[in-house]
Amino acid sequence: MSSSDFRQIAIRTEAGKAERLFRAAVSAFCSLTRPSRREIAQLEDLTLPLFNDVSVESRRYVAAALSECEYAPAALVRRLAEEPVEIAAPLLTRSNALSDIDLIALIGRHGLPHARAIARRKELNPTIADLIRALERPTLVKTRPAETVTRLAPAKPESVGETDDNHPLPGEGAENARRRLRSMMRPAGEGVAVNTFLGQSAYAKLRETALTGNAAFFQTALADALQIDFSIARSVTEQSGYAALLAALRALDLSEDRAFLIAVAVYPGEFPHPQAIRLFLDRYRLLHREAAIDKVRAWKAETLSRAIRGNAPDAERRDASNSDEASASLKAS
Repeated sequence: MSSSDFRQIAIRTEAGKAERLFRAAVSAFCSLTRPSRREIAQLEDLTLPLFNDVSVESRRYVAAALSECEYAPAALVRRLAEEPVEIAAPLLTRSNALSDIDLIALIGRHGLPHARAIARRKELNPTIADLIRALERPTLVKTRPAETVTRLAPAKPESVGETDDNHPLPGEGAENARRRLRSMMRPAGEGVAVNTFLGQSAYAKLRETALTGNAAFFQTALADALQIDFSIARSVTEQSGYAALLAALRALDLSEDRAFLIAVAVYPGEFPHPQAIRLFLDRYRLLHREAAIDKVRAWKAETLSRAIRGNAPDAERRDASNSDEASASLKAS
């Protein structure tokens, strides 16, 4: 099928044909040997507005088709990758349109189901593979033994997920693991950074801006979270190593997995192998929070000093102006 055939499909927009058009457009696109940028943009312009109007089965069909497509449109692939893993699995497992940053972001937003599909990729970045293994390990989230919880928990009404003899139903262990992972991915409790920025927790804003790949966005979020000057936040992230960023994240009291997710997004080249990740985690554990807070206090003092120095010329100009006005007044009298 030629590119002109694909363009003809895009023109046919009869009412009620969204489902068939969605499938046909993607099928025609996948038959192109080497689509042009214009044809990629055409497919996205056609399919994305139809996305919410098509069935789950059509989304699953398109995800499977695009997973084998060498030049799949990135925007459509990312939209499909946000779907439940039953739909997104082929793309998570095979698609070259998803970058390492996309994969890390998907793991952060969707947790273990997406992470397990991503783990099946043939040429997965070792850093991401190690992160997935870390998320799989239950030792990262310490919980009380089931017997202890049973003894200490107050009596409560019977609920879904429990039998009459108070034993969990099959599959509840997996759900508990997912619940623990979701709790790791969202702010909760007093031990989490609770500074707000545009209505979000400090961690959520730092994570989302770090994953954009735009250094200025992340530096702005870091400056607001720590209440320091933007130029200082920029110097923190522009150093050759992550030591300064480590102190910033420790001062915010982020958990190890959250700190690592941000660090690997800002310094992807620092984690080429599992040993580098282990070193980061060891350094993070050994860094006392008070020492990190002292470092941030020094940054804040520098921020204040810069503000004072910046105001000094204004004060000198005001003093000079007042002096000139006084001299003029004396001459007039």
